[in-house]
Amino acid sequence: MGVYRIGLKILFKTIQLKMKLILLLLITFIVLLWVYKDSKIFNKPERIFKLNKKNFYTWMNFSKKERYELSKKDSAFYLNQRKNLLKQIRNEYKNISGSKK
Repeated sequence: MGVYRIGLKILFKTIQLKMKLILLLLITFIVLLWVYKDSKIFNKPERIFKLNKKNFYTWMNFSKKERYELSKKDSAFYLNQRKNLLKQIRNEYKNISGSKK
């Protein structure tokens, strides 16, 4: 009977140890997910919604705030495109005018 109890105590201690190890691994996994949730791996790139005839009804189904935010993003995107194009034109003009001299 005594040997049986000692065997059970050892068995329960190993089970407790395994449970603690599993709990520790689970907690570290959750912490790692929490730390890296803002990384580019988990975030999908934002798609800019452009208004045209095909998606007009989708646009109108958005709330006023969503339409405002989308139009603001679209405006900023368009402004950046124009700046880049203007910079490219200036660089080409400099190259052309520099090669003529």
